[in-house]
Amino acid sequence: MKICLYSPYFPKHIGGGEKYFLDVAFALADYGEVNLAIPQENSESFAVIYDRYEKFLGKSICQFNLIPSPLGTNSSFLKKLFWTSKFDLIYAFTDGSFFPSLAKKNVLHIQTPLKRQPLSIIEKIKLSAWNFINTNSRFTKKIVEKYWQIRVDAVHRPMIDVESIKDLQKTIKKEKVILHVGRFFRQLHSKRQDVLVDFFAELIKKNPTSMAGWKLVLIGSVEDQEYASEVAKKAENLPIEIIHQISRKDLNGWYAKASIYWHATGFDLDEMEHPEKMEHFGISTGEAMAGGAVPVVISSGGQPEVLGEDLTNWLWSSKDDCLAKTLELIDNKDLLKTWSKKATNSIERFDEIHFKKNIEQMMGKIL
Repeated sequence: MKICLYSPYFPKHIGGGEKYFLDVAFALADYGEVNLAIPQENSESFAVIYDRYEKFLGKSICQFNLIPSPLGTNSSFLKKLFWTSKFDLIYAFTDGSFFPSLAKKNVLHIQTPLKRQPLSIIEKIKLSAWNFINTNSRFTKKIVEKYWQIRVDAVHRPMIDVESIKDLQKTIKKEKVILHVGRFFRQLHSKRQDVLVDFFAELIKKNPTSMAGWKLVLIGSVEDQEYASEVAKKAENLPIEIIHQISRKDLNGWYAKASIYWHATGFDLDEMEHPEKMEHFGISTGEAMAGGAVPVVISSGGQPEVLGEDLTNWLWSSKDDCLAKTLELIDNKDLLKTWSKKATNSIERFDEIHFKKNIEQMMGKIL
């Protein structure tokens, strides 16, 4: 079977969406030859692209072919259409736009909960070629079905590398670290590192004894230098460490070291009014849980799905709520240890076995 994966965000970005994209590629490799579409106007060499994503994942992706594609370019409608006909399966990510496909089977993945007008007649015709539509979370599914007025066939959540991160707890000791992982950018679903710095500063100011020895660690690549500089300015003279470049191995090490994990994407916004600004799922939260960090995260978007029913205690909806829950854990080592174990056990719902099972179920329906 000749398979092609396409995303308008690949190879331009590095984040949770791109990890999901490549995890799907690995899972589909069991069914045939996997090709990753690269816009033919892309000026980077394939060697640079391979290197970037291999460093990001911490493993080789050389088993996949990078192929020039008219998709995502100004090429004609017919050129794009005929190009798709060479594949047995196309698995495409969408930014809200659609293209018709002549591949034998077509899967559309929607990872962004955009509010938009219902599909036009032309868009419905384009969409009719797609055999299967899935989303990355129940939250995204809810928004898409409400505003796009289309049927989503399944929720296929991202994969968490549970075992590789979990095993690090055997050799790495917990430290007084509150961790956050996410790209630094201001637009759409900004990770709001600025808010986390403010929260941490207030914790230290109001609870100097409890917070003695604790630090906040912010890890993430920079997509908006101005915003990253603003966050760094806020963090001056505080026990805050900011890391912009890191290997997958070292990142996993921080997940194992961290005692608490913070997330504030969508802070101070209504999730139904601004769904695109919420966390669509939250892979980094799941990775932190695999490392035994207790997730004290915002109760919006896809974050409640990551925590599951067992950890709802640690969802928050306001600054005061977040600080109170964080301080409760910091002041009670036994409580922190108990919930650390629960976090690790809970996230096994998203391990590789479950992820591949979802792919198998999807393939069983469309083949």
